[in-house]
Amino acid sequence: MGWTIRPEVPAGLLHYSEDADIREFRPHVPRSNPGVAPAVWAIDPARAPLYWFPRNCPRVAVWANDAGGADRLRALFETEATRVQAIPVEWRDAVDDCRLYEYRFAAGPFSPWPDAEGQWVAHEPVVAESIEPVGPLVQKHAAAGIELRFVDDLPQLRTQALACGLPFSIVRFPDLGTFPGSGRVEGT
Repeated sequence: MGWTIRPEVPAGLLHYSEDADIREFRPHVPRSNPGVAPAVWAIDPARAPLYWFPRNCPRVAVWANDAGGADRLRALFETEATRVQAIPVEWRDAVDDCRLYEYRFAAGPFSPWPDAEGQWVAHEPVVAESIEPVGPLVQKHAAAGIELRFVDDLPQLRTQALACGLPFSIVRFPDLGTFPGSGRVEGT
C-alpha cells in the first residue's frame, strides 16, 4: 500500500530502542526485509506510536488520516479513538516492564520510504540529536488518545485490519506472508 497520504518532511524523525547507548546509527538491511538497500530507519512523529512496544512484541495497528477514515474506524473497530493498536494479552507484563528510549534525528539526511507510510530512510550514518526515556508505555498510549488493546486473538484483528481499507501496520508476526493490498507488514 505504501503511503496513503502525501509525505511531508517533519521537523524531526524518531527511532525507538530498548538500548539507551546507541551512539551512531549505520545503514543496515533489516532481517525482516532482506531485499532492500542498507539504510538507517526512522519514523515520523505521527506514526511513532507504532513503536511504543518491546521490539519483538507482535502487534497490529489501524488508524485514520481523515474524517471519513475516522468514521470507518469508529464503525469497524467500535472505538472513539483515531488509532487502535493491539497486542497479545500475554505481552502485557513485557509492555509494563519495557524501558524504551526515543532517539530524535534531524530530518535532513532522510527521505520517505515509499513502501510504508511514516517510514523514512537515510543511506548514510546518522547521529541522534537527543535521546529520552519514553516512560510507561500504557500511559503513553492513553495520553496520546490511542486505544491500546490486549487481545486473545491477534490474528483475527490482523485479518480485520487487512480487510478494512484503512492504513495499518502489522509487526512481528512469525507467520507473515505477502498480503494483497497490505499496508506496512513486517516480519521478525
